[in-house]
Amino acid sequence: MSGAEAELLYEVRERIGYVTFNRPASRNALTFAMYEALAALCTRLNETDEVRVLVMTGAGDKAFAAGTDINQFRAFRTREDAIAYERRIDKVLRAVETCKIPTIAAMGGACTGGGAAIAAVCDLRIASADLRFGFPIARTLGNCLSIENYARLVGLIGAARVKDMIFTARLLGAAEAERIGLVSEVVADRAALLDRARELAMTVAGHAPLTLRVTKQALDRIGQLSRIDAEDLVLACYMSADFREGMDAFLGKRSPDWQGR
Repeated sequence: MSGAEAELLYEVRERIGYVTFNRPASRNALTFAMYEALAALCTRLNETDEVRVLVMTGAGDKAFAAGTDINQFRAFRTREDAIAYERRIDKVLRAVETCKIPTIAAMGGACTGGGAAIAAVCDLRIASADLRFGFPIARTLGNCLSIENYARLVGLIGAARVKDMIFTARLLGAAEAERIGLVSEVVADRAALLDRARELAMTVAGHAPLTLRVTKQALDRIGQLSRIDAEDLVLACYMSADFREGMDAFLGKRSPDWQGR
């Protein structure tokens, strides 16, 4: 089993596909290989009928996925590095977003950064009571989201709540996530989460595939109407001294000294 295959597990049971982010010692932080493996799987599932629903979850009891592994950023030096990263991640998210079958994020523990972005593009989201969802980048790395991800979040929870979440760098708990419609339901713990994910997947799998597929495509077309180019905003963060400081501080387990440049 290759590194990516060991870190992103996939199995099929009862025509339900299950993806598990499998780096529990790192709170399932995502490597580029894991991102690419997820995109490749979703692309492949568009060409087959092996499963009717895809469920995603995280290994262990600490996290769904705690963002991109920070070490993946250490080689960033040029404008092209920053733009290529956001394009790469958006390509992965588009593969999940446009997967022809319904997708379910079963979230427990930390669901942050890239993990939260993946959950946000899934069709349905359920959570265990220990969920902590968000993008704490304003207090960690000092980077930003792509315009596509800002648009996705606004579509899910509205601009005011996106500002509140980003500006305060706080993580949303399960009760608040359910209240604002980010998740459809909350269960007690991981065991209940996996049971409910299977039950929900079986329900959805029993419905008319074309109805579900066309609904996904229609809503996606509506969402694409608002997409605009904003690479200059990405560069303003990723090419800053603050971003280098944020990475150094995060890896050094200290508070960053923000300078605003």
